[in-house]
Amino acid sequence: MKGWHRIMLSIAFLATFSGHAVGGVSVLCTTTIVGDVVRRIAGDDASVDVLLPIGADPHAFQASPQDAIAVGAADIVFLNGGGLEASLLPLLQGTRGRVVDLSAGLALRQHGALGGGADPHVWFDPLFVVEWTRVIAKTLGELDPDHSLLFDDRAADVTAELYALDSWILDRVSSIPPAARRLVSDHEAFGYFADRYGFEEIGTVIPGYSTLSEPSARELAALEDAIRAAGAPCIFVGTTIPAALAEQVAADTGTRIVFLYTESLTEADGPAATYFDLMQFDVDEIVAGLTGSP
Repeated sequence: MKGWHRIMLSIAFLATFSGHAVGGVSVLCTTTIVGDVVRRIAGDDASVDVLLPIGADPHAFQASPQDAIAVGAADIVFLNGGGLEASLLPLLQGTRGRVVDLSAGLALRQHGALGGGADPHVWFDPLFVVEWTRVIAKTLGELDPDHSLLFDDRAADVTAELYALDSWILDRVSSIPPAARRLVSDHEAFGYFADRYGFEEIGTVIPGYSTLSEPSARELAALEDAIRAAGAPCIFVGTTIPAALAEQVAADTGTRIVFLYTESLTEADGPAATYFDLMQFDVDEIVAGLTGSP
């Protein structure tokens, strides 16, 4: 177990998804990643639920009538934003509470080649999540002023964790030679990670930021050529989408598949039970995949 993770496990407020908090403000979060960060700040002073189940692909999620009821009952709905929950926007129009887009105001990456569109995968840069904590604490405090100082204090603790995580990642990836910091992934999920930690994105199996896109035969052939030219050893694939296309590309190019947790946490006893666990797991797998050593 890495030193950073041992330190993080000693912090008492690590959240799990084993139960609901008790509090007056009813909060609904779209994804498990957003839910983990919000729960850390809300503590026991708000009731926090998550709309998407563990393992769901947020790009493709279809809400049920029960989800509509949950959305309508919430005092606050926290979105990841950046277009990640595009399929949920009609549903969210029916809420009586506040809808807070955590990506609003962030410097989002834009995709020009596909006619525009923002990259919603901001959580892969912990410094963007620092900005989330400020918005979360402020919003909770406005709805529950009696606990605003507690929300602020918890947000400060989470912010300290996030800066520690960022420093750990910088140190961890320093073991990868700069020329080897090349990523091939299932879709464009690692742009913010690449920008922050000095990686180059060679290509993706699915073009664009959404898993709903479909690659053409020409695009797959171009990707395979790019993989061979770069000598990329592996393709990083998220656990929330089918891996058949990535496996085909891997077989054609003699590379291997490395699975990462990209858009959902795991159950409490899994390797990505919290946002911090997810980031540590993924970074360790990226380092191992690109260097051949743990």
